[in-house]
Amino acid sequence: MRYIGGKSLLLDRISQVVEENMGQADSVLDIFSGSAVVSDHFKRQGSRVVSNDFLYFCYVLARGTVGLNKRPSFTRLGISDPIGYLNTLDINQEGETLSDCFIYQNYSPNETCDRMYFQKENALKIDRIRQTIEAWHREGRIDENGYYYLLAALINAVPYVANITGVYAAYLKYWDARTYRSLMLAEPRIYSNQRRNRCCSEDYSALLRLRCDLLYADPPYNSREYLPNYHILETIAQYDKPRITGVTGMRDYEEQKSAFCRKGTVYHAFERLVRDCKSRHILISYNNEGLLSTDELCEICTRYCVPGTFKLYEYAYRRYKNKIPNDTKGLKEQLYFLRRH
Repeated sequence: MRYIGGKSLLLDRISQVVEENMGQADSVLDIFSGSAVVSDHFKRQGSRVVSNDFLYFCYVLARGTVGLNKRPSFTRLGISDPIGYLNTLDINQEGETLSDCFIYQNYSPNETCDRMYFQKENALKIDRIRQTIEAWHREGRIDENGYYYLLAALINAVPYVANITGVYAAYLKYWDARTYRSLMLAEPRIYSNQRRNRCCSEDYSALLRLRCDLLYADPPYNSREYLPNYHILETIAQYDKPRITGVTGMRDYEEQKSAFCRKGTVYHAFERLVRDCKSRHILISYNNEGLLSTDELCEICTRYCVPGTFKLYEYAYRRYKNKIPNDTKGLKEQLYFLRRH
């Protein structure tokens, strides 16, 4: 999944820094897990992982992959291939109205909606698949593992048919070629590290006292809040049919605003992160154009680390600008490593 600030291109650098400074991390707390790519990376290296993000769709992605060590059996469901079943689901179900199809009613063009996030058929398919997964879970035909496995498959499939340039803060005013494809779910990739991995959806501060070998933190870098950019994925994951407003059909996110996204609170948010952390080591991903300056973050890290253990690594990195070619001159991805007192 394409994700703002995603670290798929930085995984080797992260591993190099960890190995150089502490060797193998037996346990890792990924406290802002996002798309869970870093959580999955550490899991594949054998670490026991705690993956956390306060956005529910991010929790779904982690819980349906990192949280599993094997593919669910779906024995109670009586369908050997539920992914295949959902991909061929009849979206025009006899006797069913469209009034309960929230995605179709609000994010595809119809008699009451002008938004162009999805073609009609894909919007209906998202609704019918989401409703089917929920019904299976409510009826006890799938357990928690099966539920999140299938939800993760759905969330991962949606971007491939969405009429967007990368995020959901706006939709294109013409139909992109990808939107004519039929939504197709794929089996999430499950890797077993034979450890009891854990997935959470908490505010970061609730997990700071958890003791691990390494806390990895990838907080927001600027004032761009994550939920407005992924509000449709959040709504599909929760399927709570929220009150929505505005041209893009935005769900309310006032209670989920991040202290890392505001100039007036970002310093204290970082200080709390480093000061209250109970893990032995901390690795922070940030960049040199973030709301907090490099000097300020270095000062916080130095104040709370074992003397001589703080290191700053910098790498040239690609700026996030959707499909627009961009000049990366001056932008540096940063890794801050320290050992706590």
